[in-house]
Amino acid sequence: MSTPNVKELVREKYGQAALRVKSGDGNPCCCAGASERSDDPITSNLYDAVQEGEVPEAAMKASLGCGNPTALAELKPGEIVLDLGSGGGIDVLLSAHRVGPTGKAYGLDMTDEMLALAEENKRISGLTNVGFLRGEIENIPLPDNAVDVIISNCVINLSGNKDRVLKEAFRVLKPGGRFAVSDVVVRGKLTAEIKKSIELWVGCVAGALSDYEYVEKLVKAGFEKIDIEATRVYDVDDARDFLSGRGVNVEDLARELNGKFISAFVRATKPVP
Repeated sequence: MSTPNVKELVREKYGQAALRVKSGDGNPCCCAGASERSDDPITSNLYDAVQEGEVPEAAMKASLGCGNPTALAELKPGEIVLDLGSGGGIDVLLSAHRVGPTGKAYGLDMTDEMLALAEENKRISGLTNVGFLRGEIENIPLPDNAVDVIISNCVINLSGNKDRVLKEAFRVLKPGGRFAVSDVVVRGKLTAEIKKSIELWVGCVAGALSDYEYVEKLVKAGFEKIDIEATRVYDVDDARDFLSGRGVNVEDLARELNGKFISAFVRATKPVP
Protein backbone atom coordinates (compact mmCIF):
# COMPACT_ATOMS: atom_id res chain seq x y z
CA MET A 1 0.00 0.00 0.00
CA SER A 2 1.42 3.39 -0.94
CA THR A 3 2.06 5.99 1.75
CA PRO A 4 -0.32 8.96 1.60
CA ASN A 5 1.24 12.19 0.38
CA VAL A 6 1.73 14.55 3.32
CA LYS A 7 0.52 17.59 1.38
CA GLU A 8 -2.65 15.85 0.22
CA LEU A 9 -3.36 14.56 3.72
CA VAL A 10 -2.95 18.06 5.14
CA ARG A 11 -5.23 19.44 2.41
CA GLU A 12 -7.88 16.82 3.20
CA LYS A 13 -7.74 17.32 6.97
CA TYR A 14 -7.96 21.10 6.79
CA GLY A 15 -10.65 20.98 4.14
CA GLN A 16 -12.73 18.81 6.45
CA ALA A 17 -12.06 21.21 9.31
CA ALA A 18 -13.37 24.15 7.28
CA LEU A 19 -16.52 22.25 6.38
CA ARG A 20 -17.11 21.39 10.04
CA VAL A 21 -16.86 25.04 10.98
CA LYS A 22 -19.32 26.09 8.26
CA SER A 23 -21.77 23.39 9.33
CA GLY A 24 -21.42 24.29 13.01
CA ASP A 25 -20.41 20.70 13.77
CA GLY A 26 -17.81 20.77 16.54
CA ASN A 27 -14.33 22.25 16.82
CA PRO A 28 -11.77 21.46 14.10
CA CYS A 29 -8.78 20.43 16.23
CA CYS A 30 -6.36 19.35 13.50
CA CYS A 31 -3.40 19.86 15.80
CA ALA A 32 -4.90 17.71 18.52
CA GLY A 33 -6.03 14.12 18.80
CA ALA A 34 -8.74 12.35 16.87
CA SER A 35 -11.46 13.69 19.14
CA GLU A 36 -12.76 17.21 18.51
CA ARG A 37 -12.34 19.29 21.65
CA SER A 38 -12.43 23.00 22.38
CA ASP A 39 -9.76 22.62 25.09
CA ASP A 40 -7.01 20.96 23.09
CA PRO A 41 -3.61 21.88 24.56
CA ILE A 42 -2.13 23.39 21.40
CA THR A 43 -4.89 25.42 19.79
CA SER A 44 -6.80 26.69 22.83
CA ASN A 45 -6.57 30.03 24.65
CA LEU A 46 -4.41 31.79 22.07
CA TYR A 47 -6.41 35.01 21.63
CA ASP A 48 -7.68 37.47 24.18
CA ALA A 49 -11.21 38.87 24.41
CA VAL A 50 -10.33 42.03 22.48
CA GLN A 51 -8.94 40.03 19.56
CA GLU A 52 -11.92 37.68 19.61
CA GLY A 53 -14.17 40.72 19.24
CA GLU A 54 -12.28 41.89 16.14
CA VAL A 55 -13.06 38.87 13.96
CA PRO A 56 -16.16 36.88 12.95
CA GLU A 57 -17.04 33.90 15.14
CA ALA A 58 -16.33 31.46 12.28
CA ALA A 59 -12.78 32.79 11.94
CA MET A 60 -12.17 32.12 15.62
CA LYS A 61 -13.66 28.63 15.40
CA ALA A 62 -11.44 27.83 12.40
CA SER A 63 -8.28 28.78 14.26
CA LEU A 64 -5.94 25.77 14.13
CA GLY A 65 -2.72 27.46 15.13
CA CYS A 66 -0.31 27.03 18.02
CA GLY A 67 0.35 30.68 18.81
CA ASN A 68 -0.66 34.28 18.23
CA PRO A 69 1.79 35.76 15.71
CA THR A 70 -0.15 39.00 15.23
CA ALA A 71 0.32 39.80 18.92
CA LEU A 72 4.07 39.21 18.76
CA ALA A 73 5.03 40.47 15.30
CA GLU A 74 4.81 44.18 16.27
CA LEU A 75 2.91 45.11 13.12
CA LYS A 76 2.90 48.79 12.18
CA PRO A 77 0.38 50.93 10.26
CA GLY A 78 1.03 50.88 6.53
CA GLU A 79 2.88 47.56 6.45
CA ILE A 80 2.14 44.73 4.02
CA VAL A 81 1.73 41.38 5.77
CA LEU A 82 1.54 37.85 4.37
CA ASP A 83 0.15 34.94 6.40
CA LEU A 84 1.43 31.56 5.18
CA GLY A 85 -1.31 28.91 5.53
CA SER A 86 -3.99 31.40 6.49
CA GLY A 87 -6.85 28.93 6.97
CA GLY A 88 -10.11 30.63 7.96
CA GLY A 89 -8.36 34.00 8.01
CA ILE A 90 -8.19 34.88 11.70
CA ASP A 91 -4.57 36.11 11.69
CA VAL A 92 -5.07 37.94 8.38
CA LEU A 93 -8.07 39.83 9.74
CA LEU A 94 -6.27 40.66 12.99
CA SER A 95 -3.25 41.82 10.98
CA ALA A 96 -5.47 44.03 8.81
CA HIS A 97 -6.63 45.82 11.95
CA ARG A 98 -3.01 46.35 13.02
CA VAL A 99 -1.70 47.72 9.71
CA GLY A 100 -4.75 49.89 9.13
CA PRO A 101 -6.24 51.20 5.88
CA THR A 102 -2.84 52.26 4.52
CA GLY A 103 -1.52 48.69 4.92
CA LYS A 104 -2.51 45.34 3.47
CA ALA A 105 -2.88 41.83 4.85
CA TYR A 106 -2.67 38.83 2.54
CA GLY A 107 -3.48 35.22 3.35
CA LEU A 108 -2.13 32.27 1.36
CA ASP A 109 -3.76 28.83 1.54
CA MET A 110 -3.95 25.73 -0.66
CA THR A 111 -7.29 24.46 0.63
CA ASP A 112 -10.37 25.55 -1.34
CA GLU A 113 -12.71 25.03 1.61
CA MET A 114 -10.57 27.20 3.90
CA LEU A 115 -10.28 29.91 1.25
CA ALA A 116 -14.06 29.98 0.85
CA LEU A 117 -14.45 30.27 4.62
CA ALA A 118 -11.83 33.03 4.74
CA GLU A 119 -13.57 35.02 2.00
CA GLU A 120 -16.85 34.77 3.90
CA ASN A 121 -15.13 35.94 7.09
CA LYS A 122 -13.63 38.85 5.16
CA ARG A 123 -17.10 39.80 3.91
CA ILE A 124 -18.56 39.67 7.40
CA SER A 125 -15.66 41.69 8.85
CA GLY A 126 -16.14 44.52 6.35
CA LEU A 127 -12.37 44.97 6.06
CA THR A 128 -11.17 46.23 2.68
CA ASN A 129 -7.39 45.88 3.16
CA VAL A 130 -7.49 42.06 3.02
CA GLY A 131 -6.74 39.66 0.18
CA PHE A 132 -6.66 35.87 0.03
CA LEU A 133 -4.47 33.94 -2.42
CA ARG A 134 -4.71 30.33 -3.53
CA GLY A 135 -1.36 28.57 -3.58
CA GLU A 136 1.25 26.62 -1.68
CA ILE A 137 3.70 28.02 0.83
CA GLU A 138 6.51 26.33 -1.10
CA ASN A 139 5.64 28.48 -4.15
CA ILE A 140 4.33 31.85 -2.98
CA PRO A 141 2.39 33.62 -5.79
CA LEU A 142 3.89 37.06 -5.11
CA PRO A 143 6.85 38.90 -6.68
CA ASP A 144 10.24 39.43 -5.05
CA ASN A 145 10.48 42.04 -2.28
CA ALA A 146 6.70 42.35 -1.99
CA VAL A 147 5.92 42.28 1.75
CA ASP A 148 7.19 43.79 4.98
CA VAL A 149 6.27 40.96 7.34
CA ILE A 150 5.63 37.23 7.00
CA ILE A 151 3.57 35.55 9.69
CA SER A 152 2.34 31.97 9.99
CA ASN A 153 0.58 29.99 12.67
CA CYS A 154 1.59 26.34 13.10
CA VAL A 155 1.79 25.67 9.34
CA ILE A 156 5.45 25.58 8.30
CA ASN A 157 5.95 22.44 10.42
CA LEU A 158 3.39 20.70 8.18
CA SER A 159 5.45 21.22 5.01
CA GLY A 160 7.56 18.41 3.64
CA ASN A 161 9.99 20.93 2.11
CA LYS A 162 10.76 23.51 4.78
CA ASP A 163 13.93 24.70 3.03
CA ARG A 164 11.80 25.70 0.06
CA VAL A 165 9.26 27.48 2.30
CA LEU A 166 11.96 29.54 4.00
CA LYS A 167 13.65 30.32 0.68
CA GLU A 168 10.34 31.59 -0.70
CA ALA A 169 9.66 33.59 2.44
CA PHE A 170 13.06 35.25 2.08
CA ARG A 171 12.41 35.99 -1.59
CA VAL A 172 9.11 37.82 -1.12
CA LEU A 173 10.23 39.83 1.91
CA LYS A 174 11.54 43.32 1.31
CA PRO A 175 15.11 44.03 2.51
CA GLY A 176 14.82 44.61 6.23
CA GLY A 177 11.56 42.64 6.24
CA ARG A 178 10.62 40.47 9.20
CA PHE A 179 9.89 36.75 9.47
CA ALA A 180 7.66 36.37 12.55
CA VAL A 181 5.92 33.02 12.83
CA SER A 182 4.43 30.78 15.48
CA ASP A 183 5.36 27.12 15.07
CA VAL A 184 5.84 23.86 16.92
CA VAL A 185 9.53 23.30 17.66
CA VAL A 186 11.24 20.22 19.09
CA ARG A 187 13.74 20.24 21.92
CA GLY A 188 16.04 17.27 21.49
CA LYS A 189 15.27 14.26 19.30
CA LEU A 190 12.09 12.31 18.55
CA THR A 191 11.86 8.56 18.07
CA ALA A 192 11.64 6.99 14.64
CA GLU A 193 8.10 5.84 15.51
CA ILE A 194 6.91 9.41 15.80
CA LYS A 195 8.86 10.64 12.78
CA LYS A 196 7.33 8.06 10.47
CA SER A 197 3.72 8.73 11.47
CA ILE A 198 2.01 10.98 8.92
CA GLU A 199 -1.04 11.28 11.16
CA LEU A 200 1.16 12.77 13.87
CA TRP A 201 2.73 14.99 11.20
CA VAL A 202 -0.67 16.45 10.42
CA GLY A 203 -1.13 16.69 14.19
CA CYS A 204 1.75 19.17 14.41
CA VAL A 205 4.28 16.86 16.08
CA ALA A 206 6.34 14.70 13.73
CA GLY A 207 6.90 17.41 11.13
CA ALA A 208 8.33 19.89 13.62
CA LEU A 209 11.96 20.96 13.37
CA SER A 210 14.32 20.99 16.31
CA ASP A 211 15.36 24.42 17.48
CA TYR A 212 18.88 24.06 16.04
CA GLU A 213 17.52 22.74 12.71
CA TYR A 214 15.21 25.75 12.45
CA VAL A 215 18.14 28.13 13.00
CA GLU A 216 20.29 26.28 10.46
CA LYS A 217 17.58 26.41 7.79
CA LEU A 218 16.89 30.11 8.38
CA VAL A 219 20.60 30.89 8.07
CA LYS A 220 20.78 28.79 4.90
CA ALA A 221 17.87 30.78 3.42
CA GLY A 222 19.74 34.03 4.10
CA PHE A 223 18.10 35.32 7.29
CA GLU A 224 19.84 37.04 10.18
CA LYS A 225 18.92 38.16 13.73
CA ILE A 226 17.30 34.79 14.40
CA ASP A 227 15.56 34.14 17.70
CA ILE A 228 13.32 31.33 18.97
CA GLU A 229 11.17 32.19 21.97
CA ALA A 230 9.15 29.49 23.73
CA THR A 231 5.52 30.51 24.24
CA ARG A 232 4.22 27.14 25.53
CA VAL A 233 5.97 24.01 26.79
CA TYR A 234 3.92 20.82 26.58
CA ASP A 235 4.03 18.23 29.34
CA VAL A 236 3.10 14.56 29.49
CA ASP A 237 -0.59 15.28 30.13
CA ASP A 238 -0.79 17.51 27.06
CA ALA A 239 0.94 14.82 25.01
CA ARG A 240 -1.48 12.18 26.28
CA ASP A 241 -4.43 14.40 25.27
CA PHE A 242 -3.46 14.97 21.66
CA LEU A 243 -2.20 11.40 21.10
CA SER A 244 -5.49 9.90 22.32
CA GLY A 245 -7.36 8.00 19.63
CA ARG A 246 -4.47 7.72 17.18
CA GLY A 247 -3.95 3.98 17.47
CA VAL A 248 -0.52 4.28 19.09
CA ASN A 249 0.90 3.34 22.49
CA VAL A 250 -0.19 6.56 24.15
CA GLU A 251 1.64 6.16 27.44
CA ASP A 252 5.02 5.34 25.89
CA LEU A 253 4.80 8.17 23.35
CA ALA A 254 3.50 10.65 25.93
CA ARG A 255 6.55 9.98 28.10
CA GLU A 256 8.79 10.32 25.04
CA LEU A 257 7.27 13.71 24.18
CA ASN A 258 7.14 15.12 27.71
CA GLY A 259 8.75 18.57 27.64
CA LYS A 260 10.38 17.92 24.28
CA PHE A 261 8.21 20.11 22.10
CA ILE A 262 7.07 23.66 22.43
CA SER A 263 5.04 26.28 20.72
CA ALA A 264 7.53 28.99 19.81
CA PHE A 265 7.70 32.40 18.22
CA VAL A 266 10.39 32.32 15.55
CA ARG A 267 11.86 35.67 14.51
CA ALA A 268 14.34 36.51 11.75
CA THR A 269 15.16 39.43 9.45
CA LYS A 270 16.07 39.73 5.78
CA PRO A 271 19.31 41.72 5.60
CA VAL A 272 19.47 45.13 3.97
CA PRO A 273 22.14 45.08 1.21
